[in-house]
Amino acid sequence: MVSIIMGSTSDLPVMEKAAGLLEELQVPFEIQALSAHRTPAEVEEFARTAASRGVDVIIAAAGMAAALPGVIAANTTLPVIGVPIKGMLDGLDALLSIVQMPPGIPVATVGVNGALNAALLAVQMLALRDEDLAARFADYKAGLKRKIVKANEDLAATKQQYAFCKKD
Repeated sequence: MVSIIMGSTSDLPVMEKAAGLLEELQVPFEIQALSAHRTPAEVEEFARTAASRGVDVIIAAAGMAAALPGVIAANTTLPVIGVPIKGMLDGLDALLSIVQMPPGIPVATVGVNGALNAALLAVQMLALRDEDLAARFADYKAGLKRKIVKANEDLAATKQQYAFCKKD
C-alpha cells in the first residue's frame, strides 16, 4: 500500500494526481493530511507505525519549509518520496528543503507539484516484487508512447494544411 500524506488539505489539488494514478493502476493507497509543525506527534506516530499497517512506500507533500517528508523519513525505514508544493518562491523553498536532507535520512524528491511522478516512482518500487503491477505499469508506459506517436501523426497532418511548412 502507498500512503499519500500532505501538510495541508490545500495540497489536495496537486496530490489528487498521485491518487488518480494509483487508482488507475489498482494500487491500494490511503490519503491524509498531517503537519510536521501543527501535528508533530501524529506525524511521528504515523511514520513509526506505517510499516506495521501495511504501508510500503510513503509519498509526502509539503510546501514552504517542507519539513514533513524529512520528519517522516527520520521516523521510518520505508522509502519516502517528497513532493515539493508550489507556494512561496514558486516552490523553490520547498524543493530545497526536501532535497537537502542530512546523511542517513534520504528522501527521494520529484519536481515541484510532481505528484504524478511521485506516484509513478512508488509504482516502480512496488513493481519490483509484483509482476501483475509491473505489467500494468508497462502498459501505462506504452500508452504514453502511443499518445506521442499519435500526436506527432496529427501534427504532420496539420502541417500539410499549410503551404509554408515543407516536409523533408
